[in-house]
Amino acid sequence: MERRGGTDRQSASPPALVETRGAIIVVTINRPEARNAVDGAVARAIGEAMDRLDAADGLAVGVITGAGGGFCAGMDLKSFVAGQRPYWGDRGFAGLCERPPTKPLIAAIEGFAVAGGLEIALACDLLVAARGARLGIPEVKRGLAAGAGGLWRLPRRIPAGEAAAMALTGDLITAERGHQLGLVNVLSEPGAALDTALELAARIAANAPLALAATKRVLNAQLDWPTDEVWRRQRELLEPVARSQDAREGALAFAEKREPKWRGT
Repeated sequence: MERRGGTDRQSASPPALVETRGAIIVVTINRPEARNAVDGAVARAIGEAMDRLDAADGLAVGVITGAGGGFCAGMDLKSFVAGQRPYWGDRGFAGLCERPPTKPLIAAIEGFAVAGGLEIALACDLLVAARGARLGIPEVKRGLAAGAGGLWRLPRRIPAGEAAAMALTGDLITAERGHQLGLVNVLSEPGAALDTALELAARIAANAPLALAATKRVLNAQLDWPTDEVWRRQRELLEPVARSQDAREGALAFAEKREPKWRGT
């Protein structure tokens, strides 16, 4: 296992652990003593891992999780009071929220994903959560607001009224309720969120890389497209995929009843 992650604090442990499993990169926030709260070192480590995911041809999917039985409790308030900003470059909070990777990213949630922790999960494409995990954006209870994407992304994932209730009360919901609302894609048993996310990631990684990238771009962009421009904008993104060598390989592999061999071209 490869472990990486820069640090701006004195610690024997890196702020995030980075491991590659074939075409999957797994990033584990590694501050269990602080409920995996995000400080500058964590933001840098995650941001560097996202840069690596985007840049490496051999990587297809990312999974982000937390150490010690919890996902993330959000911004490290002690660091915030001390004047530290938990941002990294143009990727923003936690090295992720303002510019997620172009490749698919899955959150594997155990225990809790609250405040900025849920905003990290919302910056992912898919959420896997263990039963009983607690989810929410309780910033208003602390004199803050969910400014790392929660107020924008949450209403796009669940009904607007439910998102407003979560944001204005600051109350938490269970992973089971999140699944009912469509926020959580897959429920796992406690302790199995990462394994479940890895299974999901493997199914995604088996698909053609160009098609995955274009599909994610359309999914993320189409909510802001004017109705009369939807088909033109979609064609601009999808026609190069249809003309690719991978598209031809996919058709041949289907006809020949074999697994395709993707080249990313």
